Amino acid sequence: MSYLYYPGCSLKGTGKAYEESLLAVFEKLGYPLKELPDWNCCGATSYMAVDENAAFALAARNIAIADKEGMDIIAPCSACYAVLNKAKDYISKYADVRDKVERALRNASLTYYGHANIRHPLDVIVNDIGLDKIKEKVIHPLKGLRVFNYYGCLVVRPYSFFDHPCYPSTLDMLMDAIGAESLDHRLKAKCCGGSLTGTLEEVGVRLVYIIVREAKKKGAHAIVTLCPLCQFNLEAYQRKAERRYGEKLNIPVIYFTQLLGLALGVNEERLGLNRLLIPFNTPTPAGVV
Repeated sequence: MSYLYYPGCSLKGTGKAYEESLLAVFEKLGYPLKELPDWNCCGATSYMAVDENAAFALAARNIAIADKEGMDIIAPCSACYAVLNKAKDYISKYADVRDKVERALRNASLTYYGHANIRHPLDVIVNDIGLDKIKEKVIHPLKGLRVFNYYGCLVVRPYSFFDHPCYPSTLDMLMDAIGAESLDHRLKAKCCGGSLTGTLEEVGVRLVYIIVREAKKKGAHAIVTLCPLCQFNLEAYQRKAERRYGEKLNIPVIYFTQLLGLALGVNEERLGLNRLLIPFNTPTPAGVV
């Protein structure tokens, strides 16, 4: 199995810890990732509302490069994952979109075939590598760690290729496989506030509060996510939620790859745990490699 890693913009910026932990985990599992050469922004979710065809062309350029390499794409960012899959879907269904995209790519000396699949790393880890292999590789089971698994809304819908769109379970199965206790709840795919925290802050902060408060009520030691925007929102806006609603929250928000890395024995610094705004007290020994 081999994949092209598509970082997108977030994993080279505010989501750097996601990139660090993702690359370390895949290397530890024996599947080092090659970065998609000369990748560009996926067009992001907001650009779709500005110029949809241009956004599709941006997304399709990445897919065309992967087609040329003959490999599937791993897209860790939920927005990238959704946009790249949306581009593939629209190009396959609508001839006018495909014509415009193909014309744009010809100007860049690229041909779009659409053979490359867009995969999320959670999907690849659970369904390609497999939970049995993960269990074999675990060095430090995360016993006693209660986790509030949060998928967000873009990975499981509208392109729900590997999990249920309203009540997903893949992340729960992975956390259980590494020894953590997955807390049952009904907010797994509820919006975290997304870009609302930067546009309609009152609405966005309330959505953050609803999720973090539920995690606190459930007795979670950490919220586990797989989206850089979700991680940022749920972590960075906790203080504003505390001031607005008069309640102490202080729940660490951690990437699933960081916890998986800890269980596999990867050093904390390589996993970017030092980048967290709300510190996470690891249950594994320090200094593992």
